[in-house]
Amino acid sequence: MTARPPQGRRPDSAPRKPDPARVDQVAGILRPAVGATGLELEAVELRSVGRRLVLRVLVDSDHGVTLDEVAAASRAVSESLDTSDVLGDEPYTLEVSSPGVDRPLTEPRHWRRSVSRLVAVTLRDGREVTGRVLEASDTEVELEVNTKGRISRTTVALAEVAKAVVQVEFSRAAEADLGDDMADDDTDDTDDTDNTDEPDALDTDDTED
Repeated sequence: MTARPPQGRRPDSAPRKPDPARVDQVAGILRPAVGATGLELEAVELRSVGRRLVLRVLVDSDHGVTLDEVAAASRAVSESLDTSDVLGDEPYTLEVSSPGVDRPLTEPRHWRRSVSRLVAVTLRDGREVTGRVLEASDTEVELEVNTKGRISRTTVALAEVAKAVVQVEFSRAAEADLGDDMADDDTDDTDDTDNTDEPDALDTDDTED
């Protein structure tokens, strides 16, 4: 007779869904710490893998984010976590980075930071528009649309946008000065910190014994 596997159990390495209330609590603690560095807290992601927590913090600003700013934000976040018990005594890995280019545009500030960029927009009625962001306000965005060489402008209400994502333009990227890339929010600058070693060290090895 073959024994049935126990129900409701999952491997220790399987990620567990985070508690939304706990994520909100962490975000509430970290927001002023990140703000003190001159950046904005964009998002907080918290997941459990085995016996370890992985906390990913996304920071951004209107001028983009540099590596030095990511490092400063990482130190501020580490210090804030050290003085609170929001994560308890659980070991965790901290990742602080800027949002990547594939980050959906969901807030007015995302549109303002995407001025001059090409975006693909899906409207709530199913229509799709691809155009370059010329201007953006809290309620609408003006796009420059190129239809088979014919240039036109269209205004889209943000309330009508179902999904919008910045498009990668390799030809424009190739023309850009590589030295300016560090200050561009397309760069996913990441500072990984493991609180079991040195919280302020860059690229800390988070391998668990």
